[in-house]
Amino acid sequence: MDQTRALNALAPFLALAKSATAPRAAADLITQATSAPNTYIFAELLHQPNIQALAGQEQYGGHHELLKVFAWGTWGSYHATDNLPQLSDAQATKLRLLSLLTLAAQHPTVASTESHLSYASLCANLDLAHPIDLEHLVTQAIYNDLLTGTLNPATQTVVITSVAPLRDLAPGSISTMMAELAAWSGRCEGVLADLEHEIQVVRAEARKRAAREGRAERQVRGVTEAGEKGGSGGGGGGSGVLGTSRSGHNTRGNKRADDDDEAGDAMEVDGGGGGGGGASLTGGGGKKRTGGGGGGGIFGAMGRLGGKSGR
Repeated sequence: MDQTRALNALAPFLALAKSATAPRAAADLITQATSAPNTYIFAELLHQPNIQALAGQEQYGGHHELLKVFAWGTWGSYHATDNLPQLSDAQATKLRLLSLLTLAAQHPTVASTESHLSYASLCANLDLAHPIDLEHLVTQAIYNDLLTGTLNPATQTVVITSVAPLRDLAPGSISTMMAELAAWSGRCEGVLADLEHEIQVVRAEARKRAAREGRAERQVRGVTEAGEKGGSGGGGGGSGVLGTSRSGHNTRGNKRADDDDEAGDAMEVDGGGGGGGGASLTGGGGKKRTGGGGGGGIFGAMGRLGGKSGR
């Protein structure tokens, strides 16, 4: 239950308190407000002038003290205060529920936000005779959204995870609250310091890893460049060998072509007469081959054929 719902439940009693000028009317209004369902906050009603007028009165002063018990007291403080009115069943249940909220909020564990309350301690503080009565009370508190928790009959404990902020602050409790807030702030600062340290460690590891990766990358790049330079030098040598070989083949080919050209240029043909003129063939090396009187070679034969044709 949130505070808005509780304040809305108290609103009709605040309106009636303005007109409750008689002490008896103000006392009856306190009884009605503390017995009504969903009324768990009473500080505003307590500050109404007509309610404050009851303080110190012999007949109705106890109602004013009773309202203060419902505002920030417990079942134990009710029994510890003298001259308080007798509680009805509805008021007794209401005060036990409010006392359960206070007990649950005062017993958080160090390692977690859960409260582990034993059946025995709760029954003693709430003046309950049997554990079954405690289970009924806790179940009612859970269904009324006063707290969140579970019952564990096996271990005889009540595990409470959250408590609704429905108790009023008692006078002088501000200093205690400030101390609790300061302790909470100190714990938060410690957690933040631990987180900052972890962040610095992670950043340092990241820088080291980046440096290692940079060195490895430079080494790989150096090896790659060295390999490329070595491959370029080997390719040039091979090209020279191949060039030499190819030049050799070309030289031999050119030599053969030159020999053929020289042989063709050195050939001389002399046509023979009808009586069989001679033909001479001079080679590139200065040697001569001379045909006989009847003509030599193919040209001598052609000369003879020409002579016959003339006859």
